[in-house]
Amino acid sequence: MEGNLFYQAFVYLSAAVVAVPLAKKLGLGSVLGYLIAGILIGPYVLELVGEEGQDVMHFAEFGVVMMLFLVGLELQPSILWKLRAPILGLGGLQVLVTAAVVAAIVIVSTSLEWQIAVAIGLTLALSSTAIVLQTLNEKGLMKTEGGQNAFSVLLMQDIAVIPILAFFPLLATQEIDQSAGGHESHNFIESYPIWAQTLIICAVIASIILAGRYLLSYIFRLIAETKLRELFTAASLLLVIGITLLMTSVGLSPALGTFVAGVVLAQSEYRHELETDIEPFKGLLLGLFFIAVGASIDFNLIYEHPALITEIVLGLIIVKLAILVIIGKIFGMKQDNNLMFAFSLAQGGEFAFVLLSYALQNGVMTKEVSDPLIASVAISMALTPLLMLFNEKLIQPRFGTKEKTKRKQDEVEENNSVIIAGFGRYGSIIGRFLQANGIQATYLDLDPNNVDRLRKFGLKVFYGDASRHDLLHAAKADEAKLLIVAVDKPDKSLEIIETAEKHFPHLKIMVRTQNWSDHYEMLEKDLFGVYREFSDTALRMGADALGFMGHRKYQVQRSLKKFRKHDENFLRELAKSRHEEKNLLQHGKRGMESIEVLMLEDMTKESLSKDFGWESNSIKQDDLFKNLEK
Repeated sequence: MEGNLFYQAFVYLSAAVVAVPLAKKLGLGSVLGYLIAGILIGPYVLELVGEEGQDVMHFAEFGVVMMLFLVGLELQPSILWKLRAPILGLGGLQVLVTAAVVAAIVIVSTSLEWQIAVAIGLTLALSSTAIVLQTLNEKGLMKTEGGQNAFSVLLMQDIAVIPILAFFPLLATQEIDQSAGGHESHNFIESYPIWAQTLIICAVIASIILAGRYLLSYIFRLIAETKLRELFTAASLLLVIGITLLMTSVGLSPALGTFVAGVVLAQSEYRHELETDIEPFKGLLLGLFFIAVGASIDFNLIYEHPALITEIVLGLIIVKLAILVIIGKIFGMKQDNNLMFAFSLAQGGEFAFVLLSYALQNGVMTKEVSDPLIASVAISMALTPLLMLFNEKLIQPRFGTKEKTKRKQDEVEENNSVIIAGFGRYGSIIGRFLQANGIQATYLDLDPNNVDRLRKFGLKVFYGDASRHDLLHAAKADEAKLLIVAVDKPDKSLEIIETAEKHFPHLKIMVRTQNWSDHYEMLEKDLFGVYREFSDTALRMGADALGFMGHRKYQVQRSLKKFRKHDENFLRELAKSRHEEKNLLQHGKRGMESIEVLMLEDMTKESLSKDFGWESNSIKQDDLFKNLEK
């Protein structure tokens, strides 16, 4: 029965379904729930799973690969380029300093050789990508300064695994242990000379980038045209599995490969579909991974060597915490973010299992050294959610910057045909204009200070995040006709639109954009209306300038209307080539020249000079021109 696949699936799913809701109810987070579930069903408590837990973990590591692919999809190349300083500086410094300090402590406190100490230092310098990113995402901390820096360090650590694997054989002090289990290498380029291996690795990475840039969008378009959703899901999984196999075959980290593919596809029109299709598989496999980590903790070893394991776990966490806090200070992180950054990364990582197994196979260390380290890393990973909770509940309130308690969203009591999301300087003008013309709207805003200020003026604005389905539902979006998205953050606009399109597809959506890139993105979504923030103000100012310079009113208004029409068409055309910089520049230059030619032709038409109806005294003497002429 124990070897039955369905029996194992039943045990793992039952454990997750029971333990995770309980952990969430107690405020412990889903990761800790999965880990506890794994410990409970493992060989030392209920004995529902045994040695096969290791095999399950190797399979479930695929969840980490999927997670990095999804992280890559969120990061466009331009954003990744902006993170280059924390990735190389913060991440590189963390790996080097932690490895050096841990190695020095091992040399001073034990009789182990320096080669073993260096291998231990490099192994323990890495943290758990799976646990940290999942926990930060769950707590909504990924976009904070501390979350972004933690991600940068984790990314640098994933990259560092490659040279560390290449470096380990040089540290061998024992005879190679062919019987060592764990992650066996199936690297087909091992037999090639170093220069050939380097060329093959570069070629593989280049092929992933080129395929993502020029081939995958075309393939996904063909698949999308079949209108078979399951085929698109199969293609998404095929992509991730294919890259995993390719990267494994050349000895690279599959997580790194899928991350690169995700970054390349971040600008694809199929980004959101890929995210939607992969997300459920990622969640299930990551849950399985955490359960397997819990089930694989060797309690016999802990029972036999409690003092040694405790020393290693506490030493690892304290040393990494101290180093991370100091590095965070050096890079100017604020205290709250620095503490969150340090507590989130102060554990060993899943790559430690790979590196320790590899070190054993290559004679770098013995089983007597690696086994206590494997147990300690697993325990430190299991302690991470508790450490972050400890920081959140006890450290931050005493030593962090005081922040206001998060305000609960308001109960919406309105039922109007129009909903305005974002009632700042832009949205409030729209709202007042509609109200002045007898159209009532429901106003939602995410800034509690702004909501309080507007209420003092007698405006009924509700506090809450309009990207949440429950708030839009409470605002009667299912009965409304029009949603105006007037928030000033492009990411938030996109979230609101995606929620509205998913749950209230009948709504017509009008959106405000701030820059060209998010304007192009919104144009591609085929919304009811897309409006550049400063476009009308700039055109009105230009028209007034023309009037002041002596141009006739009729001609100015006609020119204004014609320019707006050509400019909007021009931007729609330009949006189609926005992913190719060379074409974008060429189209942009031709488009601007074309508009100038059309406008000049319009101005020279003789018919314009025959309409004198616009030259009434009332228009000539409006307040603006009287002011300008002073």
